[in-house]
Amino acid sequence: VRNLGAVVRTAECAGADAVIVPQKGSAQINEESMKASAGALNILPVCREQSLASTLNFLKEGGLQVIGCTEKTDEPYTAVDFTLPTVLVFGSEGSGISPELLRLCDKQVRIPLLGKIESLNVSVSAAIVLYEAVRQRMEK
Repeated sequence: VRNLGAVVRTAECAGADAVIVPQKGSAQINEESMKASAGALNILPVCREQSLASTLNFLKEGGLQVIGCTEKTDEPYTAVDFTLPTVLVFGSEGSGISPELLRLCDKQVRIPLLGKIESLNVSVSAAIVLYEAVRQRMEK
């Protein structure tokens, strides 16, 4: 719940247009997520979709590139051209992005981890990648 709020807060601050979450199995929007979002949940649309696969296909058909952020690749997140219309896909803390959704991604990228811990919190990962997009778009 706090992760959802934190991701929405960062997405809103980074100028994202919306956040898409699965209808089932994702955090609820409640008082705790609202607090973590610092009000961003009142500003940024959160779209609950029955099928993330169908939604990603729809967005791809509309010309958006789909980038999966996963530890299952060697490609760094800085290698993506975020000046293009982009959808970012992040997985759950435990199981990551499903194989079905990974196959739909145009690119898979990772954030390098140099320490002993093998993963970052999803809200931290989202912040890092969203602000790489901000950096690239501000330089353009």
